Amino acid sequence: MELIFLGTGAGTPSKERNVSSLVLNLLSERNSFWMFDCGEGTQHQILHSSIRIGRLEKIFITHLHGDHIFGLPGLLSSRSMAGSQDPLTLYGPPGIKAFVETALNLSGSYLTYPLEIIEIQPGKVMEDQQFCVTALPLMHGIESFGYRIEEADKPGTLNASRLLADGVPVGPVFQRLKMGGQVQLDDGRVINGQDYLGPAQKGRVLAIFGDTSPCDNSLVLAKDANVMVHETTLEASMAEQANSRGHSTTQQTAELAKAAGAKRLIITHFSARYGMEESQRLLVECQEIFPQTEMASDLAIFTL
Repeated sequence: MELIFLGTGAGTPSKERNVSSLVLNLLSERNSFWMFDCGEGTQHQILHSSIRIGRLEKIFITHLHGDHIFGLPGLLSSRSMAGSQDPLTLYGPPGIKAFVETALNLSGSYLTYPLEIIEIQPGKVMEDQQFCVTALPLMHGIESFGYRIEEADKPGTLNASRLLADGVPVGPVFQRLKMGGQVQLDDGRVINGQDYLGPAQKGRVLAIFGDTSPCDNSLVLAKDANVMVHETTLEASMAEQANSRGHSTTQQTAELAKAAGAKRLIITHFSARYGMEESQRLLVECQEIFPQTEMASDLAIFTL
């Protein structure tokens, strides 16, 4: 599992940063990618990465400001032009369906694959055997959401040596036992896999935020997260300006990570006033409060 940052700038692109987009690499888990936000120029950034748009399974939009959605119509069309026929699900606030369908219809674009658009409400937005995704509203100028991605717990390690010592032959039965099931041996014994499994492996938790000033739901989303991805649009001394525009400062973001018990914080969404050198100050301000802070940059990859 990896996080690939395609754009880490706020508002407008710069020579050093594109606008918001982030991809979760789930090739090992489900042979797909999930995208969070799709600002203008996102598909150009993809060309410089290992991401394959045909493997995009889900796109989650945090809010409808242009620097988070203006890349969507082009990306969806390019996926079609590449000949993809695999389904794609798009999640986003109310209005995302009208935006996408209007852009595609007026441009005469068509898709070669099924596109499902789900306009989300607060709460659980998707769940399967591997992942559960919850969205909660944040505090911004327009409706903005944060996403909590929870991986299902994995079965503990199968004690193969103990099975062999108990006379269980190696073969397909091991796989069933590893899943916690039961098998009956040729001698009539019934073996319960639960008796041979170690402790379950806790699934990972990610919290990926849209634009927001400090709010109560942020703590809920980030609680005990393995990784928290959050904006730090401005430095600590500019809190009034940041909050009045629905954004957070370094200090506010780091304090949230600390209060939530997050294990890691990755900061992103930097104002264009900060070049690459100047933005190091933002990192330092966060690390003074939450030492486990890392700073995202365009095309940076973080292994989870």
